[in-house]
Amino acid sequence: MSSTFGTLFRVSTFGESHCKGVGAVVDGCPPNLELSEADIQRQLDRRRPGQSKMTTDRKEADQVTILSGVENGRTLGTPIGLFVPNRDQRPGDYASMSRTPRPSHADYTYQMKFGIRAASGGGRSSARETIGRVAAGAIAEKVLAERYGVQIVAWVSAVHEVPAMAVEMETITRETVDQSAVRCPDPIAAGRMMTAIQAARDAKDSLGGVVACVCRNVPVGLGEPVFDKLEALLAHAMLSIPATKGFEIGSGFGGTLLKGSQHNDPFVQKGDRLGTRTNNSGGIQGGISNGESINFRVAFKPPATIGQAQATVDFDGRDTVLEAKGRHDPCVVPRAVPIVESMAALVLMDCVLRQAMRCTGSLRPC
Repeated sequence: MSSTFGTLFRVSTFGESHCKGVGAVVDGCPPNLELSEADIQRQLDRRRPGQSKMTTDRKEADQVTILSGVENGRTLGTPIGLFVPNRDQRPGDYASMSRTPRPSHADYTYQMKFGIRAASGGGRSSARETIGRVAAGAIAEKVLAERYGVQIVAWVSAVHEVPAMAVEMETITRETVDQSAVRCPDPIAAGRMMTAIQAARDAKDSLGGVVACVCRNVPVGLGEPVFDKLEALLAHAMLSIPATKGFEIGSGFGGTLLKGSQHNDPFVQKGDRLGTRTNNSGGIQGGISNGESINFRVAFKPPATIGQAQATVDFDGRDTVLEAKGRHDPCVVPRAVPIVESMAALVLMDCVLRQAMRCTGSLRPC
């Protein structure tokens, strides 16, 4: 089950970076949902390579085909099969690396775990695996938006040493985010980020960064104490994305600098429900959504595959110098934005269904 995520809304991804194609099987999608390939393609277009000089120049249209689970434009409640072909494959780029594990990559650990690995492009450890996640997440997001009004928006909040200014999380939109190739809504910071990424690319190096995300209009009551707390599920989802190295929610690590009197979120009346005046909790208390916007941040390391010569050893322990070939992102965070959104949607959709089990004959949380 290592390639399956979720309890009731389950997603199994398949495929390697240089095989014939990649995709996903989605089980648990409610029936009678209007769904077309165009609904899924929008997010895949935001994830695909070759969008700008900020990304790898691998040319892939990433056109999705719905293989099953939909008839006459409506879901049947049966497993939905999704497939995206790999068109621009160049496994020959990796021939020289088949004998040498790339530093900080998954080559060594996959070889040790399975005794074999896909030597071209990283196989399942490649970010190409995330196509299935994004396609499945687009379906989850459509259900969440239409039936519950949930809105999920992610953006780049930092690249290397360049942070963005504070963002108004209650009004930010994907249209605002996508105005910049680096997907940062702060135009001044975005320009500096693009300059830094281009400089790293020219130097055959790479940069890390941070993706922030907000989930608005999340129903109260999502999350399952004690081991499936909502923030734990989100952390699990985000840290399963390739190249992630950190997760924080609400005040995060910065909250450790505050006193309890500063950090507590006092309750206030908001319409027909209780809400909080501040949101240091990040929309989750006791592992359960409280109706406030959920906000979190995900740290991405610099991509491991770089073109610079690196002194290392091959699988036999012999000294060698590796100059990696192939086409790779100098910074993954711009393309990680829709992946973060999709994984958030998968978590929330699964939690909605788990909560709905408590309400007979309804898909609405209690």
